[in-house]
Amino acid sequence: MEPNKVQSEGGLNVTLTIRLLMHGKEVGSIIGKKGETVKKMREESGARINISEGNCPERIVTITGPTDAIFKAFAMIAYKFEEDIINSMSNSPATSKPPVTLRLVVPASQCGSLIGKGGSKIKEMRESTGAQVQVAGDMLPNSTERAVTISGTPEAIIQCVKQICVVMLESPPKGATIPYRPKPASTPVIFSGGQVRADPLAASAANLSLLLQHQPLPAYTIQGQYAIPHPDLTKLHQLAMQQTPFTPLGQTTPAFPGLDASPPASTHELTIPNDLIGCIIGRQGTKINEIRQMSGAQIKIANAMEGSSERQITITGTPANISLAQYLINARLTSEVTGMGTL
Repeated sequence: MEPNKVQSEGGLNVTLTIRLLMHGKEVGSIIGKKGETVKKMREESGARINISEGNCPERIVTITGPTDAIFKAFAMIAYKFEEDIINSMSNSPATSKPPVTLRLVVPASQCGSLIGKGGSKIKEMRESTGAQVQVAGDMLPNSTERAVTISGTPEAIIQCVKQICVVMLESPPKGATIPYRPKPASTPVIFSGGQVRADPLAASAANLSLLLQHQPLPAYTIQGQYAIPHPDLTKLHQLAMQQTPFTPLGQTTPAFPGLDASPPASTHELTIPNDLIGCIIGRQGTKINEIRQMSGAQIKIANAMEGSSERQITITGTPANISLAQYLINARLTSEVTGMGTL
């Protein structure tokens, strides 16, 4: 979208897609009894509203349509959440009304434009709308997207979303975006004899996931107009090795007390656009070998298929190995799509 096509007066006649991240309870409120609420929102706003499937604690709500339809849908969602807050307060002694909060999912390559040089754009949005706006420092797991949290009165949120839409139209995503897909709720492992035990592998992967999300590192580093994630990968790797049971190939020592064998390997597949595969492989395979070494995972990149614009990557190892390999691959991709050189 060229900047000169963006009108400053509300009614933008361009089609846009905005993704929201919601908890299960929030999604239930939007759907309503027998889907009546979401049906009404679709009809009155004119926007397409889709809700991701799956038994996940979090769901993605996708709103697509002309920008004026998106603003109407956002207004209906914000007022519905405010109504839920008022209803929940009638049963509690709290006197001050908490703000309405929405979480947008935005490609990391657009976050620099939302923040602005030295944080100028985000400051301007906060001051002109009265809403609180925060851009997450870390990408959402296994994606190149970040959460943008907006909170305030429904009116402030609507004004803020309008400004965010204008920025997103003026600064389209750079390169390919790997969308965030919420993970299903984890299930316990049932051993022979019907005993249910916590899965130590799942626990180790969860430790790593938490570790990746809660590094005590700067949220973002301003470089020119971009705000880029700033992970210290050496420190990350050391911490991951301390907290998760990595089992190098050929090692037979039990990884967990009481278990006789190494953790079983699992496999994860992901597809990467052809034009970005070079930044994963690196010159003469240096980058992919680095990722293999740091993560402890086996990583295979399929040959290019005729007529396909994507390449398949297969990662094999423990859940912890796979999580770290995915994180390192995502870090390389973000570095490439934001044009900030190598991490």
